[in-house]
Amino acid sequence: MIDLRSDTVTKPCAGMLTAMMNAKVGDDVFGEDPTVNELEAMAATMFGMEAGIFCPSGTMTNQIAIKVHTQPGDEVICDKLAHIYQYEGGGIAFNSGCSVKLLDGDKGRIYADQVIEGINANQDYKAATSLVALENTTNRGGGSCYDFKEIIAIREVCAANNLGLHLDGARLFNALVEKKETPKQYGEIFDSISICLSKGLGTPVGSILLGTDRFIKRARRVRKAFGGGMRQAGFLAAAGIYALENNIDRLKEDHLHARQIAAALSEKDFVVDVLPVETNIVIAELKGRLNPTSFVAEMQTNDILVMNISAHQIRMVVHLDVSKEMVNKIVAVIRSL
Repeated sequence: MIDLRSDTVTKPCAGMLTAMMNAKVGDDVFGEDPTVNELEAMAATMFGMEAGIFCPSGTMTNQIAIKVHTQPGDEVICDKLAHIYQYEGGGIAFNSGCSVKLLDGDKGRIYADQVIEGINANQDYKAATSLVALENTTNRGGGSCYDFKEIIAIREVCAANNLGLHLDGARLFNALVEKKETPKQYGEIFDSISICLSKGLGTPVGSILLGTDRFIKRARRVRKAFGGGMRQAGFLAAAGIYALENNIDRLKEDHLHARQIAAALSEKDFVVDVLPVETNIVIAELKGRLNPTSFVAEMQTNDILVMNISAHQIRMVVHLDVSKEMVNKIVAVIRSL
């Protein structure tokens, strides 16, 4: 079975499993797991940031960041397609007691002038705008990447208005590889960054939240309150170290494979549109003789799992467990429909 539902479905390779089995572990709640400490320091150094905290999921790292950056009654600015709004269970309201100002950006990306317009006036009857959250790459935007110049412009708006700037970098390494950017460029811009290890990088579990020493110290208290303290987590952290050392550059292959699948979809009469493919996500709008439900069923009869994400759209996500031979089969099946 070829699974294109998400890049979260990957299995650890032999080298990663070996690293996990050989990991030195301790009690992370006491700060005594050497492999967790190594992973957190490694990621912080990579981004030129002071500290990091290892968590079970990207949803947790995002929600911790929002909680640390805000006070109940504040407002968070993000795109209407943002993962923190669409896919985190209403956590902004539930965990932090904040409202959300949704902007209508471009494929999940917002712009500095929109942020300026979205900031509430400093009046008692308005929610206090305190945080801007970006997502790079954008999930519902088909893996689209930000122009770094626009990120700098948004940073300047945040600085001028005393707003925090958080990055949901669940697939940030895909953007870095595609745009030929560096982690330290992002570390210089953002107040906090969430990076996921269990998507394109292929680990079984885990995300890291990065920030200043003071920010991460507060984040540890919030992680505990959220129930996210882990014990001998070094077995999982070892997978993260392996991924950061071995699985970043190969993301280029996923991007190439995604473009090949998108090209095959574009040939079909039932495909109205395919979002521009920059990284590893393909989102297509279907209409006519095949709708998303029937398309998913047809693909499954050919042992290919695909996700329909709306009444009109399907999503296919390429990852390290999708080989060149599998892509050839996917393309052949699409062309046969």
